[in-house]
Amino acid sequence: EPLLVRLPEDMRADVLAEVRHVREAPALAALFGPDARAEVSVAGVLGTNKVFGRVDRIVRQPDHILIVDFKSNRVIPSSPDQTPEAVLRQMAAYRAVLTPAFPGQRIDVAIVWTAAARLDILPHDLVNAALERAALS
Repeated sequence: EPLLVRLPEDMRADVLAEVRHVREAPALAALFGPDARAEVSVAGVLGTNKVFGRVDRIVRQPDHILIVDFKSNRVIPSSPDQTPEAVLRQMAAYRAVLTPAFPGQRIDVAIVWTAAARLDILPHDLVNAALERAALS
């Protein structure tokens, strides 16, 4: 059963409009192109922790790999350095687990804030620091 059908009727039009806005945003076109894979399952081990997840998009670009997660938060950070810690850790874990699958390639991680149809590429130092904090906690 499609997600849209499971939503309350009074929410459907807004959700559909948001999806269309994301799909039609020129800056996000590569996420839906032939070089993008959708809903990629991820599993691996980081230290003593098992990681399981589903990456919304993996895009093979000429000079790097882009791992993308879609977030429907209504409160959107003003800049990547304001990204919630849990999101940073999630993206750090995805990058760490997927790195062996793309040897020698730069791997960037990003968030699409669906309410704004905005792509935030997360700086490597920000993501690395979140992974270190996760390992210490």
